[in-house]
Amino acid sequence: MARNMKTKAAAVLAAIVLALTACGNGGQTAEPANADGGSPTSGGGAKVVRIGYQKYGTVNILKAKGTLEKRLAQEGVKVEWTEFPGGPQLLEALNVGSIDIGHTGEAPPIFAQAAGAPLVYLAHEPASPHGEAILVPKGSSIRSVADLKGKKVALNKGSNVHYLLVKLLEQAGISYSDIETVFLPPADARVAFERGNVDAWVIWDPYFAAAQTADHAVVLADGQGVVSNHEFYLASRSFAEKNPKVIDTLLDELNKVDEWSKSNQTDVAKLLSAELGIDVPSLELSSGRRGYGVQPIDDSVIAEQQRIADAFLKLGLIPKPIQVKDAVLGNR
Repeated sequence: MARNMKTKAAAVLAAIVLALTACGNGGQTAEPANADGGSPTSGGGAKVVRIGYQKYGTVNILKAKGTLEKRLAQEGVKVEWTEFPGGPQLLEALNVGSIDIGHTGEAPPIFAQAAGAPLVYLAHEPASPHGEAILVPKGSSIRSVADLKGKKVALNKGSNVHYLLVKLLEQAGISYSDIETVFLPPADARVAFERGNVDAWVIWDPYFAAAQTADHAVVLADGQGVVSNHEFYLASRSFAEKNPKVIDTLLDELNKVDEWSKSNQTDVAKLLSAELGIDVPSLELSSGRRGYGVQPIDDSVIAEQQRIADAFLKLGLIPKPIQVKDAVLGNR
């Protein structure tokens, strides 16, 4: 009998634990993540917005200033930040539902859309063609892009500089297959570059600026007259459709930070230096060669992105043709 009583008591206790688990938070049933992996929602609005960011860029400055958290807190929304080494890694996280919003250069959304990622373009920054380049070590015998034939070139696969490399090789009359691409994230690529394990490095700011100031790297060619080098703000389609107010608030705060940054580039460098582990002079150099001001997605920008997608398809870098316009909010 004692054994039966213990069994019944254990069953009652388990039932109570189950009830408390289900009714936490004022007796309301705990909400799961959205079916597509997005943030937990209530009544169609997010309680949490998960933002992916990279070293440098307006999103990084916004995080450092903390103004978005204050504003969204008034709407009952919490902000969670996750840093990524590059755009491809960031958009993979968006694809699997680990983040809701992020920013990248031009090429990563192309690769992500071709892989089936449910992303949408929200807005973009002005062109910054001087903010990415092919670098060679000081004293290198390589004097032109044509000299890269048969050489090892490091880059982050699927990043904005991937398209820069494709276009510069094309202009120099070299086939993409004539070089040996070494796919490395920025930190690893810099080590390989400094040790002489690669002959050239295709990279963006602020890593580009840091290599110039610290390593005296030589610019073989940058994006001027070749690529636009836009920075894009992107979100999962589900999150953007369900949370237009959060999106509007984010874009408004990004634009405010851009306006401040444009006139306070030394302050931006000081603000980010400790957080990023990059010296102030390098960050000032980066700040001086990027565009500022959040701009809406329009037909001309989508046409540019389509040209990138078509070029990647021709080279076999993406597995299937895509229509970039399908990734614009409101389109399918």
